[in-house]
Amino acid sequence: MARTAIVIGAGIGGLSAAIGLRRTGWQVTVLERVAALRPVGAGLVLQANGLRCLDALGVSASVRERGRPDASGGTRRSDGRWLARVEASEMERRLGTTAVGIHRAALHEVLLGALPAATVLTGAHVTAVTPDGDVAYEHAGSPVRTTADLVVGADGIHSTVRRLLWPEAAAPVHVGVTAWRGVTTVWPGELVVAISWDRGAEFGMVPLVDGRVYWFAAVNARPGEPVGDEPARVRARFGDWHDPIPQLIAATGTVLRDDLACLDEPLATYVKGRVVLLGDAAHAMTPNLGQGANQALEDAVVLAASAGRPDGLVAYDRQRRPRSQQVAKASRAVGRFGQQLDNRLAVAARNAVMRLTPPALALRSMARYADWRPPTLTAH
Repeated sequence: MARTAIVIGAGIGGLSAAIGLRRTGWQVTVLERVAALRPVGAGLVLQANGLRCLDALGVSASVRERGRPDASGGTRRSDGRWLARVEASEMERRLGTTAVGIHRAALHEVLLGALPAATVLTGAHVTAVTPDGDVAYEHAGSPVRTTADLVVGADGIHSTVRRLLWPEAAAPVHVGVTAWRGVTTVWPGELVVAISWDRGAEFGMVPLVDGRVYWFAAVNARPGEPVGDEPARVRARFGDWHDPIPQLIAATGTVLRDDLACLDEPLATYVKGRVVLLGDAAHAMTPNLGQGANQALEDAVVLAASAGRPDGLVAYDRQRRPRSQQVAKASRAVGRFGQQLDNRLAVAARNAVMRLTPPALALRSMARYADWRPPTLTAH
């Protein structure tokens, strides 16, 4: 009889875990609280570690068709002066693959399509979880109770599973940054990919396969400002930065805004009995290393490879907690050194260090967290 797993949350981490568990012989149900799955979000970059995980899950070919290989780029000042350059060919030589820029909705669609239609149950609001694998949820106005051999909490930074079973865990904290994200209409112009920094602000861009461009912007700010005319706010803050930043903003209709938060206090364990956490539920991190989705993919593949073995959940925790928490800590540090740095003298010193850093050293530093290989998935 197949072992049963309930995955709570149908985001990138949850769907990837479901795919991986099914490939290793589990019977899986995914519970998602939203009533219907719709295309949401903007873009993201799948780095070498994330792409290797998608290889292990058997969906990388479809993802690469929907994404665009990363272009050469680097870091610039707001006036366009280069601080550091990175050649995509050198990164590919070092890691064996290029990164891929993709719309989050396209990745989600590929992952969802890799599961049987009945796997994901929408409109399921989880109300209780126990370490023994008991799950209670509301669906279509009725209470439902079920039990599984494995319960996966993949329900995001404000995880219900974490709140119920990890009551001692610290709540997410705001990091003092507001971020905007947008996707342009088809972009006809030249595009030199870069992240650009000024005092307490950054703007980045990623070309997508369909000719559009995903961009993100961030500034130091207190959380809680009411939603307003977000395109106008971005134009006011970044409209005088180097080309094509003003043009990208002008070519964008919908602009999303978030106050960035993370789990600043690491969890002591990702496992309670039959219940495990993965992705943002376990280690929500700032986006400064671009590793959030990639770390969720790592979690999913390691969990699928280990869950069916004796002490498999202990092995999952032992493998994933140190690495994911190290990446989260590093991402926070990069944010403080990069976008959040506001002191004029400190910014000038940082920029000088970046200009003087040998390209090979900068490349090695950038590739450090992407240079990871997943286990092979086999049915247990």
